[in-house]
Amino acid sequence: MNFVFLGPPGSGKGTQAARLSEELTIAHLSTGDLLRAAVNEKTELGGQAESFMSRGELVPDELIIGMIEEKLSQGGLDGGFILDGFPRTIPQARSLREMLDRHSTSLDLVILLQVSDATVIKRLTRRAEIEGRTDDTEAVILNRLEVYRQQTKPIEDFYRQESILTEIVGEDTPDRVYEAIRKVAIRTMNA
Repeated sequence: MNFVFLGPPGSGKGTQAARLSEELTIAHLSTGDLLRAAVNEKTELGGQAESFMSRGELVPDELIIGMIEEKLSQGGLDGGFILDGFPRTIPQARSLREMLDRHSTSLDLVILLQVSDATVIKRLTRRAEIEGRTDDTEAVILNRLEVYRQQTKPIEDFYRQESILTEIVGEDTPDRVYEAIRKVAIRTMNA
C-alpha cells in the first residue's frame, strides 16, 4: 500500500503518518528526513541537495523525486510507503505519478487532513512555546497557510480526479483522528 498524507502545516500529518507506518510496518518518508538521510549517507543526490540546503534554497523537485526513486530501485519501498510533506505542488504530483508509473506502481490512497486555520494557529503557536521556537509567530503561520492554499491545495482536485483522495477531519483528538485514518487505510487495503 502506498499513501500520501496531505494537509496544512500543523494538521498532524507527520504524527499520523508515523503511527500508520508503524502499525502497517511500511516506510514513512518525510521529505525533510529523506533529505537529511541522503546528506548524511553522502549519496550523490544527497550532495546535490546539500548544496541547495546550505544556501537556504528549496531543493529542486527532480532531486526529491530522484531520492524517492532511488529508494524504490533499491527495494526499500517494496512493502509500501507513506509520503508526508510531498508532493506539495501539481508539478510535483505529476512527477511523482510518472516516476511511480516507471516502476509499475501507484498511489493507493491520499489522506487529506482537514483542519481550520484557527486550529493550525493554536497548535503551531503552542508547539513553538513548548519547543522554545521563535520562528512560528502568528504572522509566519498565516503566511505558511497562504502558501499552502496557493501551492498545495490544488493537489486536492488532482487526486480527487484520480479517485484516491479521502478527507478526514483532523480537529479531534490525535487518537480519534488516527482511528478514522486507520479505518480508511484498512478498508483500502482490503478492497
